[in-house]
Amino acid sequence: MIRIGFHASHEQFPPSELLGLVQEAEAAGFDCAMSSDHFQPWGPAQGHSGFAWSWLGAALEATAIPFGAISVPGYRYHPAILAQAAATLCEMYPGRFWLALGSGQRLNEDFTGIAWPNKGERNARLEECAGIMRALLNGDTVSHQGTVTLKDCRLYSLPDQPPPLLGAAVTETTAEFVGRWADGLLTVSGSAAQVRKVIDAFRRGGGEGKPLVMQVGLNWDSSEAAALQGAYEQWRYNVIGGEVNWELRSPSDFDRATRFVRPEDMRESILISSDLEKHLAWLSSFVELGFDELHLHQVGRNQREFIEAFARRVLPELRS
Repeated sequence: MIRIGFHASHEQFPPSELLGLVQEAEAAGFDCAMSSDHFQPWGPAQGHSGFAWSWLGAALEATAIPFGAISVPGYRYHPAILAQAAATLCEMYPGRFWLALGSGQRLNEDFTGIAWPNKGERNARLEECAGIMRALLNGDTVSHQGTVTLKDCRLYSLPDQPPPLLGAAVTETTAEFVGRWADGLLTVSGSAAQVRKVIDAFRRGGGEGKPLVMQVGLNWDSSEAAALQGAYEQWRYNVIGGEVNWELRSPSDFDRATRFVRPEDMRESILISSDLEKHLAWLSSFVELGFDELHLHQVGRNQREFIEAFARRVLPELRS
């Protein structure tokens, strides 16, 4: 049966409020949750960016549902530190955590002063770091000299079962690339036809039979105007697309880059409607593609109303 999750957006809410929201989502009937991991918000209007790994420990303790997170090894996080963090959570909360690895955004990594690589170099670093993390999580002692360095590195507190390491991909090219090393795919919502291409590429690259997870960007409110405006105010920073999203280095850069975005432009990248039946139809199309988990990211600030409405009207229909 499909699992429906609540996406916890650290960019938009203080960590304390976000913890309460995932507890409310669990109580309402959401099956799981997913956490972002940002150092900065996308834009100034969002205004937050708590440390995801501290928060994940609190969230796993305060709930009984499984969690996932997306992180980037090789820049602000050495892969050994990410592996240690994931191992600790899995030892404490067996079977309740997966980790997706991505090639990164300058927004979150540039403050370290590292020269920001091109996409090909970032992919190579991602695969290198994923291999290191997998070896450490399997209990190996690792020495490595490459884009990152390890010397006689070993994790001492290991879980009985290491976490799945998913590969994060938006494009077909990246999906095919992560298929050869990842335990599953994390992607984002789009048209059913485009998402199918991403899935096919992942399977072609080696991902046949592996789990499929999607982060679904949506916005629901009591009226069409409110739904559109809420999406625009909070999430217009993500509509510029292409490589620009991965190259801008600060919230103010995103603010300037999206100064000509109009509210109606939001419909190109976010599922926006006040009609719960429309949201059900959109989500059902993703269920039919074979996803194991859909993590719903309500981009507006009306989180509690969203949790209540979707738990009552949308989740039961999706599961049926």
